Amino acid sequence: MKVTQAELVTSAVSSKQYPQEALPEIALAGRSNVGKSSFINKLINRKNLARTSSKPGKTQTLNFYRINGQFFFVDLPGYGYAKVSKTERERWGRFIEEYLTTRQQLQLICHLVDIRHKPTRDDQMMADWLQAMALPRLVIATKADKISKGKIAKHLKIVKETLQLAKDVPLIAFSAETGLGKEEVWAALKPYIDHKVPTTLENKSDSPPRGLA
Repeated sequence: MKVTQAELVTSAVSSKQYPQEALPEIALAGRSNVGKSSFINKLINRKNLARTSSKPGKTQTLNFYRINGQFFFVDLPGYGYAKVSKTERERWGRFIEEYLTTRQQLQLICHLVDIRHKPTRDDQMMADWLQAMALPRLVIATKADKISKGKIAKHLKIVKETLQLAKDVPLIAFSAETGLGKEEVWAALKPYIDHKVPTTLENKSDSPPRGLA
């Protein structure tokens, strides 16, 4: 996909601050410092639209990036960062939960995990939760340039087995440094980007278990 326009529209902490446009939204979930911002920047060929940080846990809002006037990437706060207070984690959990369970524009969750390591307990909790909620998802194994090409398949197998991914859940190795997996990701996103969101939107009523932040 050729990206000609990309902008940060808003940083929100409640539904009142969400964009009102009836455009498809693709949310990015993952541990702090897993590379969500780098993932966005690589896909759209921009160096710093999504700001990266050396301090995990710094992103504390839902950041809505409008791409080509066609869809939004929604960067969720990273989970699993121990130095964030319990109160802060609970606050993040509430507004992330609100977004994931009520946002009708949401079409897909990209769940990012670090390919170098076996998925953590927090990664497993997120995967289990998304599975229980039957939310469409794509799993992205980031930082693939940090391991040898010959070991990528082995590491992907570990991710798949640890997260107990169903056969219909795509798993893609990705590198924000080399661009590995970039075209494969765009191909996987296309059906969701092309989906027409109803102009009249109603909130969903389902609510998942808490404790994701």
